Amino acid sequence: MSLFLIVALPFLGALLPGLMNSAGRAACAGITFTVTLAAFVGLITNLPAIMAGDTVMMRVDWIPSLGLNLTLMLDALGFFFATLILGIGLLIITYARFYLAREDNMGEFFTYLLLFQGAMVGIVLSDNILLLLVFWELTSLSSFLLIGYWKHLPEGRQGARMALTVTGMGGLALIGGMLLLGQAAGSYDLSVILQNRDLIQDSPLYLPALILILLGCFTKSAQFPFHFWLPHAMAAPTPVSAYLHSATMVKAGIFLMARLWPVLSGTPEWFVIVTTAGLVTMVLGAVIAFFKHDLKALLAFSTVSHLGLITMLLGTSTAFGVMAAMFHIMNHATFKAALFMSAGIVDHEAKTRDIRRLGGLRTLMPITFVIVVIAALSMAGIPLLNGFLSKEMMLEEATHTTLFGAPWLVPTLAVIGSLFSAAYCFRLISHTFLGPQRDDYPAHPHDPPVGMWGPPALLAVLVVAIGVAPFIAEPAVRGITQAVLAGTADMPKAYIKIWHGLVPALYMSIAAVVGGLIVLAVFKPLLRAWDAAPRPEAKTLFDAVIAGAVSTAKGLTHPIHNGAFSRYGAIMAITVILAGYYAFASGTIGPATRQLQPVGAIEIAGWLMLVAAVTGMVLLHRNRLLSLILIGIVGLMVSVGFVFFSAPDLAMTQITVEVVTTLLLLLALNFLPTGTPVESTVLRRLRDGALAVAGGVAAFALSYHYLLRDAVSSPISEFHLANSYKGGGGTNVVNVILVDFRGFDTFGEIIVLGIAAVLIYALTESLLGGPVRARLLNRKPGRQLAGDMHPMMMVVLTRVLMPVVIMVGFYIFWRGHNEPGGGFISGLVVSIGLLMQYMASGYNWATDRQRYPHHGVIGAGVLVAGLTGIGSWFVGKPFLTSDFTYVRIPPFQEFELATAALFDLGVFLAVVGAVMLSIDGFSRLARRAHVKDSEYAMDINPARPRTDKPQEQGG
Repeated sequence: MSLFLIVALPFLGALLPGLMNSAGRAACAGITFTVTLAAFVGLITNLPAIMAGDTVMMRVDWIPSLGLNLTLMLDALGFFFATLILGIGLLIITYARFYLAREDNMGEFFTYLLLFQGAMVGIVLSDNILLLLVFWELTSLSSFLLIGYWKHLPEGRQGARMALTVTGMGGLALIGGMLLLGQAAGSYDLSVILQNRDLIQDSPLYLPALILILLGCFTKSAQFPFHFWLPHAMAAPTPVSAYLHSATMVKAGIFLMARLWPVLSGTPEWFVIVTTAGLVTMVLGAVIAFFKHDLKALLAFSTVSHLGLITMLLGTSTAFGVMAAMFHIMNHATFKAALFMSAGIVDHEAKTRDIRRLGGLRTLMPITFVIVVIAALSMAGIPLLNGFLSKEMMLEEATHTTLFGAPWLVPTLAVIGSLFSAAYCFRLISHTFLGPQRDDYPAHPHDPPVGMWGPPALLAVLVVAIGVAPFIAEPAVRGITQAVLAGTADMPKAYIKIWHGLVPALYMSIAAVVGGLIVLAVFKPLLRAWDAAPRPEAKTLFDAVIAGAVSTAKGLTHPIHNGAFSRYGAIMAITVILAGYYAFASGTIGPATRQLQPVGAIEIAGWLMLVAAVTGMVLLHRNRLLSLILIGIVGLMVSVGFVFFSAPDLAMTQITVEVVTTLLLLLALNFLPTGTPVESTVLRRLRDGALAVAGGVAAFALSYHYLLRDAVSSPISEFHLANSYKGGGGTNVVNVILVDFRGFDTFGEIIVLGIAAVLIYALTESLLGGPVRARLLNRKPGRQLAGDMHPMMMVVLTRVLMPVVIMVGFYIFWRGHNEPGGGFISGLVVSIGLLMQYMASGYNWATDRQRYPHHGVIGAGVLVAGLTGIGSWFVGKPFLTSDFTYVRIPPFQEFELATAALFDLGVFLAVVGAVMLSIDGFSRLARRAHVKDSEYAMDINPARPRTDKPQEQGG
C-alpha cells in the first residue's frame, strides 16, 4: 500500500465516527477499528521490503523553493513505531468500546483518536523535517482534545491545557532547531540530513540546533524538567492514557532522538545533556511513582521513569545502547499498555483507583490479577519476562558509561531507578490485589467482559513469549537498531538472551529487586516523611523550570536524607562492601611488596582493649552513659595509635576532641533517658549485624591488602614534605597543610563548625518553649538531686588551673607552625579549661565573667581567617596564599612571622566560640529545668554574703 494512503487513512476515517454516532456505540467503534485495521494491513504489505533491508520512499514536491515537500520514508525504525501506533491502536479501540459509558460521545472520542493516530503515523513516516513539524504540532492539538475529552472534569481541562502549553512550547523550540539543522545540512529531507554527520557536527549551528531539538523531544517525552505535565494528563479516560502515554505520543520525542541519532550523537554535548536528563528523569519518576496512591498516577510517573531510561540509553552514543533502547521501547509498550488498561478495569469495576481503598482483589478479579502480575513483574525486571531482558541490557550499558568523570554515577543512579521501579511494581501488586478482601469497596469488584480484559491479556501473552523466547524479538530488534545506526556505527555483537553469566548487571539487577522489596517493607515511615515534606502542587507548576527544580529536590533529597541513621549506616556499609568486592573481583591486586611490622605485647594489648571497647559498645549500646565511656576508650586508643605511628599532631587533636565531645555529650545525656529502647526486631538486628560484619570484613581486607603494597605513583605526602618549609615556612607538615596547602578546606570547615554551633544553640532555644519546657519544669518539690552542687575541691582546682591552661593553649598555638600544635588544638585546650569553669562553678558565675558573646567569637574567627585570605589579593596572589619572613628584634633572636599565624588565630577563635556556644545552650536548658531564673553559684570569695537557702542541682 502507498505510504501516502497509510498516513491519510486515519485522517479520512476521522470523518466517519461522528457520522456514525447515531448508529450506536458498536458502529462508532467498528468503523474506527476498520480504518485502523486497513492502515495496519497496508503497513504490513511493506514488511517484505523492510525485512530485505530496503527503505520505501515516496515523494511529491509541494513548495520546493522552501524545501517543503511531501516526502515519506519507511525503514525498519519507522515500521516499528508505525506498528506500535496502529497495532496497539486496534487493541485500544476494542477496549474503549467497552470502557466508555453510554453517556460518553463515542463519535467525538473516536474522531479525536483517529486524528491523533494519523498525526503520529505522519511523524514516524515523514522524510521532510518541515512536514514532520506539521504532524508534530497536530499531535499536540489532538492530544489536547483527547486529554480534555471529559470536559465536565476541571482536572481534565487543567491537564489538557498543561500538556498543550508544555508540548506546544517545546514544539516552538523544535521548529527553530529543525530549521537550523536543515540550514547546516543544506537540505530539509531526513534522507539527506542523515548522510551529512560530519558536516552538521562541524557546523557552528550544531550546538544551538541540538539544544532546541532536545527541548522539543524532552517536552514531548516528559523528560526532566518537563515531566510534570504527563501525570496531570491522567485525568483523561483510561483508553487515552493507555494509548498516548504508553505507546504513542510520549514516544514521539524518543522516536525523533532515535531518528536523528546518526547525526546528533557522539558529541560531548549530546552525551552530557541526553544522558543526564535521562538519568534524572528515570530516578525522579520512579521515586515519585512509589508514593502515589492513584493507580494511574503511579503508572504515569513510572512511564516518565522508563522514558528517562530509554533517553539515557540513547544518550550513551553506543550501538549497544541503541539496541537496548529499541528493545525496551518494544517491551515497555506491551507491559505498560496492559497495566494502564488493567488500571482502567479496576477503576471501572471497583469505582476507585485509590490503592488505599483497594486490596484483596486477587480472588474477586482473578483474570485481571494474572494480567497485572505478569505486566508489573515484567516492569520490575523479573526473569522470564521481557522487561527483565531490556533492563539487564540497560544495566550492562550503565556499567560502561562514565558521566562527569565518575564511572560510578551512571550505574548507581541506574540501580536506584531500577530499585524504585521494582518497589512501585511490588506495591502495585501487593496493595491492590493481595491481602484480605474488604467490605467497603465503592462497588463490588469483578472481572469485566472479554472485550476489556482481552486486549491487555494479548499484550501479557507477548510479555511472556518474548521473555521466555527472546529469539522471537531479536531479528526485529537488530533490524530496528541497524536503521537507527544508519551506517554510523557497527552493529553490536551482543545477543538477547536470558542468561549472560555472573556479570555486574546481574548483581545490580538483584540489588534492585531486593532493594525494592526492602523499600516496600518500610513504605509507611517513608510515606510519612514524604507527606510531611513541604512541596507545591503540580497545578502551580506551569513554569517548567520551577517544576523541575522542586521535583528534583524532593525526589533526590527526601528518600535518602530522611533522618534515619540506620539508612545512612547501611548506605556506608554497602558502599564499603562493594568497594571491597570490586577490589578482589577486578583482579587488580598485585603481589605484596611490604612486610608486616613486628607486633609486640604492647601493641597486642592496645588492640585487645580497642576490640573489647568496640565489642562492649555494640553489646551494651542501649546504656547511654556506658556507651559514652566506651566511645571515649575507643578514642583514647586511637590517640595511642597515632602516637605509635609518630603522628603527634593527630594524637593531640584526637584526645582533645575526645575530651570536649565527651563533656558535651555528658551534659546532653542529662536531658535524655538513661537507656535506649528496643525498637528493631530480632531479624532486623540480625540483618544489620550481618551487614556490619560484612562491611568490617570488606574494609579490613581492602586496607590490609593496600597497606602491604606500595603506591603506583608517588604519594602526595612527598610533595608536602618537600615544600612544607620552603613553601609554607613551617617544619610541622600537618599544620602547614591545614593553614596553607589546604587552607581553603580549613576555612570551609570552621564555617561549618560555626554553623553547627549556631544550630545547637537554636535547637536548645526552641526546647525552652512549648511542651518540652513543661517537662523540664516538671520537678517534684523538695526533691534533692545532689547534696553538693559545686564541690569546693573542683572549684579551687579549676580556677588555679585556668591560667595554666590558657598559657599551655597559647604555647601550643605559637609552636604549631614548626612543632605539634596549632590553632585547632589550642582552641580545644582553652575550651576545655573554660568548660571546666562552667561545670565547677556554675552557669551564672561563668557568664557573669564573660566579656564577649560566643556568636561574636565565632564570627570574629571566620572574619580573621577570611581577611587573612583576602590579604593575598593585594599582592597579586590567589585567595589564602600565605607568606612568611624572618625578623630580628634586639635583644631577641631571629624569629619567623607568617600570615598563616593569623589564619590559625581565626581557627582558634572559631573553635573556642563553637564549643562555648554549645555549652551555653546546654547550660540554659539546665538552668531552666532545675532552678528557673535563679541559681546560687559557688564562690570562694569570703567577702560575698552567703545564704542558707538550699540549692538544687544546676548548671
